[in-house]
Amino acid sequence: MTDRTPYTIVGAGAIGGTLAVHLDAAGVPVQLVDADPEHVAAVRADGLRLRTADGERVARLPIWHLDDPDAPTTLGPVLLAVKALATDPASAWIAPRLAGDGWVASLQNGLNEATIARHVGADRTVIAFVDLFADVVAPGVVQDGGLGAMSLGEYAGGTSDRNRQLAEDLRRWGAPVVTDNVAGFLWSKLAFGAMLTATALADEDMSVLIDDNRDVMAALAREVLAVTEAQGITPEPFDAFEPTAFAPGADPATTTAALDGLVAWLATQSKTRSGIWRDIAVRHRKTEVPLHYGPVVEAGETLGIPTPGIRALVDEIVAVEDGAAMDEDRIRGLVAAVGAAR
Repeated sequence: MTDRTPYTIVGAGAIGGTLAVHLDAAGVPVQLVDADPEHVAAVRADGLRLRTADGERVARLPIWHLDDPDAPTTLGPVLLAVKALATDPASAWIAPRLAGDGWVASLQNGLNEATIARHVGADRTVIAFVDLFADVVAPGVVQDGGLGAMSLGEYAGGTSDRNRQLAEDLRRWGAPVVTDNVAGFLWSKLAFGAMLTATALADEDMSVLIDDNRDVMAALAREVLAVTEAQGITPEPFDAFEPTAFAPGADPATTTAALDGLVAWLATQSKTRSGIWRDIAVRHRKTEVPLHYGPVVEAGETLGIPTPGIRALVDEIVAVEDGAAMDEDRIRGLVAAVGAAR
């Protein structure tokens, strides 16, 4: 395997760092590029450290800062794992370095493939869904939150051998599936993610806040799934999220049972707060929320599907980003907005 062209992971944080350690452990060559100079320095000095329930794993991997003059000038397969806000500049950095047979997989949150494709072409863009519970807790250190889910396909349509090879390479991490309906997973994640995003409005565990605000949470997911349905996309279940239970017209008893299961599952996870909460409360930086849910609102406008709850959620998150206090009343305050969509 040493003769293989290495995967270049651009964005060695929660997602990229976790996958890098597992790829390295499987003997798959991998190298890293990251925009955080402290993270780069820490990985160079002490390796990339992944803290798991079974102890700490360390991968000593080559890593460069985006501005390093000695960063690789030719890239083969690229796993892009930056925040959505950084997708455009990262793709612009990758494009002139991408080899003729190189390609880019979007292992990110949100709908970023169109942005990547503008730089490298749709035929060199791999669409991916990744649900991974991890956090960067210090420079060079990633806290693993347990296995999630992943699906891979081609942004231009269908599936390919490179999808299957990447899925095989990641078997040590989990069980990625290759499918021509990655979009169904991504839109399901946006529906589930709307609930998790709402929990970032208060300083409490995700499972508790979803349980205490069930009507609002279900209504937010329902808005996203209404837009999904209107686009002709079939939402896919993953982890403990069953989209049909939150779809427009779903039986209330089915929704209640699904929420019971979702809350119980979240309560078992070692990661108790969302990445959005961490961005605001710990890292004090802008979140990806407007970029994640802008496409939902825009598609809703085009298709005549109202999304007042999602609009209000984005507004509330931006307000908290800008210094407003976290408070569960902000979640309760979404009631009027989601009620308008019924």
